[in-house]
This record gives sequence, structure tokens and C-alpha cells, in this order.
Amino acid sequence: MNVSKETPIERIRNVGIMAHIDAGKTTVTERILFFTGKRHKIGEVHDGEAKMDWMIQEQERGITITSAATTTYWRDHRINVIDTPGHVDFTAEVERSLRVLDGTVALFCAVGGVQPQAETVWRQADKYGVPRIAFINKMDRTGADFERVVEEIREELGANAVPIVIPIGAEGDFRGIVDLIDMKAIYYDDTSEGTDLREEDIPAELVEAARRAAAQMLERVSEQDLHLMEKFIEGTMPAREEIMSAIRRATIEGRFIPVLCGAGFKNKGVRRLLDAVVDFLPSPVDLPPVIGVGPGSDGELIRHPRADGRLAALAFKIQSDRHMGKLTYVRVYSGTLKNGAHLLNSSVGKPQRVGRLFEMHANDREPIDVLRAGEVGAVVGLGDTLTGHTLCSLEHPIVLESIEFPAPVIGVAVKAESRDDRDKLSHALHRLAEEDPTFVVRANQETGEVIISGMGELHLEIIIDRLKREFGVAVVSDRPRVAYRETILSAVDHVYKHVKQTGGRGQYAHMVFRIEPTEPGSGFQFEDEVSGGKISREYLAAIERGVVDEMTAGPYAGFPMVDIRVTVVDGSMHEVDSSEQAFRTCGRMGFREACLMAGLELLEPIMAVEVTAPDEYTGSVTGNLCSKRGRIAGMDSRGNAAILQALVPLAEMFGYASEIRNLTSGRGTFTMQFERYETVPYSIAEGVVEEQKAAAG
Repeated sequence: MNVSKETPIERIRNVGIMAHIDAGKTTVTERILFFTGKRHKIGEVHDGEAKMDWMIQEQERGITITSAATTTYWRDHRINVIDTPGHVDFTAEVERSLRVLDGTVALFCAVGGVQPQAETVWRQADKYGVPRIAFINKMDRTGADFERVVEEIREELGANAVPIVIPIGAEGDFRGIVDLIDMKAIYYDDTSEGTDLREEDIPAELVEAARRAAAQMLERVSEQDLHLMEKFIEGTMPAREEIMSAIRRATIEGRFIPVLCGAGFKNKGVRRLLDAVVDFLPSPVDLPPVIGVGPGSDGELIRHPRADGRLAALAFKIQSDRHMGKLTYVRVYSGTLKNGAHLLNSSVGKPQRVGRLFEMHANDREPIDVLRAGEVGAVVGLGDTLTGHTLCSLEHPIVLESIEFPAPVIGVAVKAESRDDRDKLSHALHRLAEEDPTFVVRANQETGEVIISGMGELHLEIIIDRLKREFGVAVVSDRPRVAYRETILSAVDHVYKHVKQTGGRGQYAHMVFRIEPTEPGSGFQFEDEVSGGKISREYLAAIERGVVDEMTAGPYAGFPMVDIRVTVVDGSMHEVDSSEQAFRTCGRMGFREACLMAGLELLEPIMAVEVTAPDEYTGSVTGNLCSKRGRIAGMDSRGNAAILQALVPLAEMFGYASEIRNLTSGRGTFTMQFERYETVPYSIAEGVVEEQKAAAG
């Protein structure tokens, strides 16, 4: 069924499908497209034909890598669906989707239950306050257990999960569902791709179980609704419409999680899920208005979800397209976005012009003239717009809250295989970094490498594969080296005289100076205590330049030097033989001599690491961090999860993304950011110095 593009805003649903990897997200999304008439043939993930898995890497691996958006219709409602990845390496795709969704379907495997990444995405949805309904998929699989999974959702996620259907049979005998609101049995025909269904009375053997489940559902929803509670206490049965509206209100407020079940691969339960999306998940007008600030101010501005309001839209995804160029996915919160419109990107203060607008269907596009409040679509022509930027009218600027992304946790060094590919590599990396906020590119000036950083080994493996296939750039990769630093151990007073006579004009420079270590993080300080003009101002500046020259590659291992104060207290100069060059050389060589007298030590970057994992893994995570020379700085708990803060040397953290998953059965996540430099233990420092010398030649 298709309806007019001008769907009233209260009949719009912006929903995502989120779950652990291999719970069946893409399969269920394909069935939604089939039953809503968007596709006439079901595409299977295992055949590489799923419409929503359009990238070649997705088709080859049978996983979702990038979130795909599509628009379809059900019961005169417009449903914008975003199918998100389940793999933790692509968590940014889930993060950006949840930021712009109004509701989500949390998928659980009837056999696997609440799996690790399901916990992660559930926490992400909690962060953004996104209303949810739960769908227990794969009820036809051996080992499927509906009641056990419902209990896991309650215990492990702390959710008020309440079945509104129960299954008829399980595993190979799964035949349909009992709808607890209408108290009807719905059977699906195995021979017709699930397109044929029939409603019947509840089978005798399930009547008692259905009554108990319906009574529990009514009791749970009554706890969330005063009007229903009064009827429940009086023993009066509320009308169907009262039950539906009470469930809807409680779901939108996050106090109630309706639970459904089915078998996506066998097309069972998907239409009941679509009904639940329409009945219980919010439209844009059911949620609070979006709040932003004026550019350069702290004053709040409110934008209500109205097509005739002032424009406020958020760019939540950038996609490179070889034919269209740069596609910017936007969610319009207020106002109207039109073809050819002149806008303001208020996040960077740059005017933008809308080239063309599209309604997206995975990697296919349907041109449209307008995007209204509550709608999701793609725009061509926004050259200066990146993920998290706000688009608004020129006359009424507003900046919406951006999207927070976790920092990259692993990096590799890459270089083009051939000289001809260097420019192509730079262009390709720029394009990929625009698309993916968790993919960071930086040139390491110290090692001459290009370091690419991401969320895990698989993430970077996909990036390197895309460089080759999409951009035609062959690269070789290596592990990056840690950016160590050097500093001095003690204060030293020193005299250095640079005298060189080679016939004709010679070189003369003389200085008396002191070097001393300073507080970590204080950098380099140069002070002048010379009196009586014994060294001129320009020669003192030359001494400072000489010291800075020497600090770029210290005498210990050739790493940059930090946290040193140099004070020149005396000296002399020659009328003829002194020059800036002579004093620069004097500064460089005198500083080096003094450093060797003061003693040197190696410094390494220390990272602030935060690990979130279920309580039962606390001991093994703590022990592992300590084995990496880590120090536990704090411990907290959130729900059933332990949160450990530790300070760990960066050199010990390579490969930790895989390590923490193995250590916690995939249920642990971590974030990492630079904290400060600290001394490397002598035994380790000697190994680093030897390695550095070997690399140098």
C-alpha cells in the first residue's frame, strides 16, 4: 500500500532495528519491506541479496556494516526504517541512528537471548531515551525459549518487559502466536511464505496459559496507568482502546516494553510487529520538542515538530556515492526542507544550498521535492556539512546538540604501494573520514607514517578493503609506533663556548646557562637572566632556536624532548666573529652536553581507560589491566555492569579491543583517551631505545 507523500506528522514513525550480531535484524527488515509492498521478492542475507545490505563487503561477509535507511508504509502510516549493524566495531552507525530515531525495535534471538552487543545498544538507547518494543526472533530454531529470553530482558537489562503475545509451539513446532490483547490465535501457513494467516480461537491446551499471561499484562500496564489501576482493583475489564492507549503512553515514556515474538526467516509474526510499531511507538509529535541554542549563546531555543515552523534539521550520516558525490542524510525536526533552498549550517557558520532531495531505500534513491518536519531523507549539495551539523534557516539560526561518538581505540600505519597512489590515498582517506566519525586519519610527523584509527580490527580491515575496491588504491599497512618523549632527570649548570677559526672570519659564541626539569605537561620554557648586554637580544633568540632544534630529537633515543626549562645567566660575544648562526650552534651543542650530564629518561603516553563489563568479569578485567602495567584508578557500578577506570601505557593497549571481547565473552566495551606522559621503566626503556636505533639505521 502506498499513500500520499504528505503523510500527517502524527502518522510518521522513525524507527530502527537494533540487536546483537546475527539476531536477524536485516532478515526482519527484508520481511517488513516485503509485507509493506516495498519489495516483491524477499532478499536473503545468506544469498547476498538482502536489499539493506548493499555494500559488497556486507554481501560477502553476511553482516551489516553501515546503517541503511528506507521508507515504507503500513496502515496509512509512513515508516522510516533504519537497519543498524550489530558488530561492536560499527557502533557509530547505531549511535548516529539512535540520535535521530523516535523509537526502536530491539531484536533478540530466541536461542541466544540477551547477547553482548544487545546490552551495548540497549545502553545507547537508554542514553538517548528512545522508546522500545522487543521482538524475540528465531522462535523456530532448536533451543528457542520465549519465557527465558523475556526473563533475561528483565534481569540483565532492567527493563519492564511484558509479553503482549505468546508463542504457539516452539522450535520446529512453532506455528503462530496468541495475541493477548484480542485473545485470538494467529496461525501462519508454512507453504505460502507466511503471506496466508488465519485467526482462530485459542487452542484448548493454551487457554489457561494465555489467561495468565493476559492477566499479568493487564496488571503490569495498570501499574503504569491510574485509570486502569482503578478498574483493575474494582475487577472491571477495561475496553481494548483503553488498554492500547495505556500501553502506548507507557511505552513512549520508557516505562513499559511490549514483547512480541516470531520467526523472521519463516515470515511469522512480522505483520504483528508492524502493527505494534504503528500502535505503540511514538510519532514525532508524541515526543518533547527539540531543544537547541543560538549560535554563540547559551540561551535555549525550542523547535516544535511542525512543517510550518522554523527549519531545524540534523545531518546524521554522510555517504560517498560514485555517481551523486556526497549524500547527506538528514532528520528534519521542524519546518520544511525544499529543493534549491538556501540554508545555514549553523555548526560551522557557512551558508549551504540544497541541490536535490531524495527519499532513500538502502542505496537506491527516489527524487522528491520536499522533506517536512518528522521526515528522514538525503540531500545532495551540502559540501561543508558533516555528521552532527545543524541545518537551519538563514534568518533563524539554531544549533542542535551534536552526536557524540566514541574515540577510536586502535590504529595502523598505512602507505600507498606506489608513488602514483599517494595523492589518491590522501583523497580516499579524506572521503572515508567524512563518512565515518569514528575513523580518524593523521600524519605522524615523527615517523612519516599515515596513521588510520578506528573501533577495531574489523573496522580497519573493511576500510582498507574499501580503499582497494572503491577508490582503486592499494595500500600496505603496519602497526604504528608509540610516540615516546624524552626529558632530563636533574638540574645542571653548564658553560659552553663555541669557537671556530678557519681563516678569515671565525665563529664565536659563549654562554653560561642552567637546565632543569619542570612539571609534567609544562612543555619548554626559555628564560633570560643575562645582565649588562653581555649577549644581545638577537643572539639570545638564536640560542633559543638552537635549543629547540636539539629538542626535536633528543640524545637518548631520538624522540622529542619535553618539560625542560633553560635559563641563560651569562656569556660573551665577539665584535667580529659572533653571529646568529654561531649562537644557534652554541645553544644546540651546549644544550646536548648539559642533557647528557643531567641524565635522561624516556616518557610514554599514559591512557585513561574505562572498561564497562558485567560484574562477573570484574576480577579478570582488573587482573588483565594490572598485567599491562595498568593502575586501577576507580571502580563504579551501573545496573549489573561494573565500570573500571584505569591508567595504562598506550604501548600495552594495541589489540585490546579483541582482548577485552575475548576476556568478557564479547560483553565488555571500553573507551580510551590520552591522559599524560609518564616515565618508562628502565628495563622497558632500554628495549625501546634499541628498537629505535635499529629502525634509524
